[in-house]
Amino acid sequence: MNINNFIHLNVHSDYSIQNGLAKIEHIIKQTSIFKMPAVAITDITNIFGLIKFYKLAHNFGIKAIIGSEFKIILNNNIISSYQYSKITILAMNNIGYQNLKYLLSIAYQQGYCNNIGPTISYHLLKKYNKGLIILSGSINGDIGINIITNNFIRIKKIIAFYKKYFPNCFYLELTRTNRIDETKYIDIALNLAYDFNLPVIATNEVCFLKKTDFHVHNIRVAIYLGKTLNEYMKINNYSDEQFFKSPVEMSLLFQDIPEAIHNSMLIAQRCNVFLTLGKYFLPNFTTINIPIQTYLTQQATNGLKKKLIKLGIYNINNNIIKYQSRLLKELQVINNMGFTSYFLIVMEFVQWAKHNNIPVGPARGSGAGSLVAYALDITNIDPIKFNLIFERFLNPERISLPDFDIDFCMEKRDLVIDHVKKMYGTNSVAQIITFSTMTAKAVIRDVGRVLGYPYDFINRISKLVPLDVGITLKKALIKNKKLEILYKSDNNIKNLINFALKLEGTIRGIGKHAGGVVISPGKITEFTPIYCDNLGSNILTQFDKNDIEEIGLVKFDFLGLKTLTIIDYTLNMINKSNNHILDINSISLEDKNIFHFLKTAHTTGIFQLESKGIKELIKRLKPNNFEDIVSLLALFRPGPLQSGMVDNFINRKNGKEKIYYPDIVWQHNSLKPILQSTYGIILYQEQVMQIAQVLSGYSLGQADVLRRVIGKKQHEEMFKQRSLFLQGSQKLNIDKILSMKIFDFLEKFAAYGFNKSHSVSYALISYQTLWLKVYYPEEFMAAVLTSEMDNTTRIIILINECKNMNIKILSPNINQSLYKFHVKHKNIIYGLGAIKGIGINQSKQIINNRKKYGNFLSIIDLCIRMAFEKNNKHILEKLIISGALDVFQLSRNIMLKNLNKIMQMTHYYLHQKNTGQMHFMQSEYDIIHKDKILNDIIIKYSQKEILLKEKNILGFYLTNHPVNEYVSELSLYTKEINIQKICKEYNNYANNIIQLGGIINNINNIVNYKKQRFIILNFEDNTQNIDVYLTLHIFNKYHNCIKINNLVILDGVIKKDYFHHIYKIYAYKINSLLNIRKKYLKHINIFINNKNILITKNFIYMINFLSKNNFENNIPIYFYMNNNKKDMLYHNQKFYLKNNELQFSQIKFLIKLNNLSYKLCLK
Repeated sequence: MNINNFIHLNVHSDYSIQNGLAKIEHIIKQTSIFKMPAVAITDITNIFGLIKFYKLAHNFGIKAIIGSEFKIILNNNIISSYQYSKITILAMNNIGYQNLKYLLSIAYQQGYCNNIGPTISYHLLKKYNKGLIILSGSINGDIGINIITNNFIRIKKIIAFYKKYFPNCFYLELTRTNRIDETKYIDIALNLAYDFNLPVIATNEVCFLKKTDFHVHNIRVAIYLGKTLNEYMKINNYSDEQFFKSPVEMSLLFQDIPEAIHNSMLIAQRCNVFLTLGKYFLPNFTTINIPIQTYLTQQATNGLKKKLIKLGIYNINNNIIKYQSRLLKELQVINNMGFTSYFLIVMEFVQWAKHNNIPVGPARGSGAGSLVAYALDITNIDPIKFNLIFERFLNPERISLPDFDIDFCMEKRDLVIDHVKKMYGTNSVAQIITFSTMTAKAVIRDVGRVLGYPYDFINRISKLVPLDVGITLKKALIKNKKLEILYKSDNNIKNLINFALKLEGTIRGIGKHAGGVVISPGKITEFTPIYCDNLGSNILTQFDKNDIEEIGLVKFDFLGLKTLTIIDYTLNMINKSNNHILDINSISLEDKNIFHFLKTAHTTGIFQLESKGIKELIKRLKPNNFEDIVSLLALFRPGPLQSGMVDNFINRKNGKEKIYYPDIVWQHNSLKPILQSTYGIILYQEQVMQIAQVLSGYSLGQADVLRRVIGKKQHEEMFKQRSLFLQGSQKLNIDKILSMKIFDFLEKFAAYGFNKSHSVSYALISYQTLWLKVYYPEEFMAAVLTSEMDNTTRIIILINECKNMNIKILSPNINQSLYKFHVKHKNIIYGLGAIKGIGINQSKQIINNRKKYGNFLSIIDLCIRMAFEKNNKHILEKLIISGALDVFQLSRNIMLKNLNKIMQMTHYYLHQKNTGQMHFMQSEYDIIHKDKILNDIIIKYSQKEILLKEKNILGFYLTNHPVNEYVSELSLYTKEINIQKICKEYNNYANNIIQLGGIINNINNIVNYKKQRFIILNFEDNTQNIDVYLTLHIFNKYHNCIKINNLVILDGVIKKDYFHHIYKIYAYKINSLLNIRKKYLKHINIFINNKNILITKNFIYMINFLSKNNFENNIPIYFYMNNNKKDMLYHNQKFYLKNNELQFSQIKFLIKLNNLSYKLCLK
């Protein structure tokens, strides 16, 4: 026996998320090291990694054997008590590969079983048996399980099935991995092989590469199962022998059964699947009695005519010639490259979307460079007007699939995808799968949890990994010295990171591509197996976007863009109140008001222009035309910002630096038309292409190749391109040194160059949102707020922006609010959907009821009509707290206090109604019980508590600020200054001691670069918030007062952080308002203006309320008539108020209820 003649036919890669550890590239390398001529990867119910496996194996001269492990359930013909068994299926030829794809697809679409996952049946195996080889599954196979249970009657039926439908293609699989029952299984399996003339095959059910990986493998499985390692090891079904053994090791292991080794070679020889890669399979677009090329030409020609007529330039001869010649040139390229149907398919679904009022973006990416796309209404960008290049999108000299990225309204995107499914058939359309991997931070958390480390320990280590995009643990150990030191000094951390390093980068989960949709010319399963959820819906390809392109399917990008939804909702509100329909695509791009507003950088809510960094850039750049916005988007990227290009651009634009094309020494007049719009700076990739065309005679197709070579920094290709550029420039009699210097500029700037087509497309959306904010600010901000309803942080920013714009935000109103924010009388009414805990279904029920029966008359009316009972109590509570029920003119405090009573009333009414016992009208019922609630004057919460509840529900204070209630009192102690005042007048307060009153929002610890520890309080009054820094000493001294939501007064010094442009306070003293009162408040005077009030029920209650408090540590209360201290009432009675928030709120509530006034008197 040749001990090197063994092939692994049962190997799991990390695409077997349940139990595979090894990456495909490592499997192939190990196969190559062992000099094996072939290897199979048989992941669990998937071939996710097939294309990568096939290509990589080919590169190493190794045959890729295609297969998968399946779970097979039993049908009525073969009855068993167990749920499922395992088999491995290998594709013997292309027919077998096709059947494998069918089986995988059906397993997901029709075979999902609870707690098992996707499965197949014997019936399916029988149906798709051609070209397949079956490995029996060893001890976990159907035969193996029945051997262990001694069920030989069933074994005979199973063998009979395979011999009938898989003659000479069924192998009894043997493993020796030290797992339970393997010896018994092999002894009996060999007898069966002899008795039924069945071949045997040795495998190792490989789950990891090396024996030492076993512990990491166990961690991997525990992560998948959501268990700790200790929990998982109690049910562990794997052994440390399931590694990628060498042929020698396998041959020695089965030296007593040499045919089991030899058969692995025979199977490998029998498996010959040849994949066709790199050939495109475009879906068909049907035209009636007309070739599709002719149809495309007709559609584009007619479409262009309509566009030019709308622009008013159709009758200008020069324009017509320019547009028509380019159109014909593009059509020729499209048809010659075989992409006619692609353009027609995109045209159809984009036009369908527009005809069905689904907003579509003007363009995205290089597709904006196509005049054909513009003529077909795929894009709304005129490429000739903006000097965009078709070859940047579709290059006849470098064949690749076109790729239109189409933006749709976020809320309606799925409608377009559904339309495409109907158009081309659900069996021909699928979305594209994505795979997430274990990233540096996440893998530390996963491994730490499985190993049982405390959460705080794991969190501390995870936070030491930098937030850099694409950071790895190896890089993190180099970049963060603290992490490196801990790794070397702490064995627990070293242990955690070592395991994490081995798992980092392995496949962690499955997702869906943001917008990728595949349309195939036939059934999608003829090209790729599918993956879907347990209901058989949400169909995805099993190949990712790169592999989909490899097998020749075309990806169409249906992307959701939130800004299109914002624009759509804004226009809907505008058009409802206007006599004419506003067309956002017809607005002038030369409106001076827009650029005047843009220069202020008040761009919160504006597409692509919201960040702090770009606002600073706007102030410096001072855009005054649309091209400047295009440049702005291209400039605001790391490359230009770090290279100094931005500074040159701004200085040239603003006249501080002379403009050259492109350099003071090395310039050429022919470059001026190309670089004039960017002040001589090479900013766009299209400019690189145009320069190559003008200076060296490149075709635009050749220039696109040059652009790609420069962008990808392909040094060998760059050398060739340099030579070609020189040769071309010499033919045009351009100085050799000059041409090479300009080539150097191209090489330098092209690395930072941006796709102008994309920049123009997104600049147009930016401009449209600017236009709406300038001319329809209320509607626009209502739409932006609606788009961020689930993001409290953003809502707060946008509410503040509305305040800056003097737009009033009205509280939620049960009788006016819609699900979304909307505008009424130039005010924005808060949307019900933005109240935490009030979802879209509940909102719609309220709105529909209101439309049908009219406004709600009272809280009882609301509860009865909406059938609010105990199970809806939380909804009613949230409506009260949010202010939505303030319209009923009841205090939130009183409504909250009587919540249970209201629920009882509602239940009683509904019960009476349902049992036919109602004796009076609902309105009478309302009045009776509304009065009962109104009579309640005892509050349950302080005003501060009510507003804190509002903040918890809405995310911020909307109706009032808790500090407002204390402004007059705080002014007694703080000289009437606030945060906004000291920040605006910083120079007047810098280095002076200030006193501020406010509320503590948050408390954090930091250690600065000097290793000094500070406590940071996020502190706010009724004007704004600010960070307050406390040393550890100060914090410890006043820690009893420093609690979240506490009202405090602090003494400190304000400082300006010039680097971050923010203000900070360094406090040296802090005290609670309660303590300040205790120290300084002498008594409270209450003034009565009308003697008749003295006999009212509410006043008597107040007197009784105050007389119940004793004098100890409490605040005396005195009553006077008509603000006259000489006319004192109740000389013989003592009244006191407890020094707490609830009692203060109660007395203020009673004072307001009785139309009295009061004054705080200091000691």
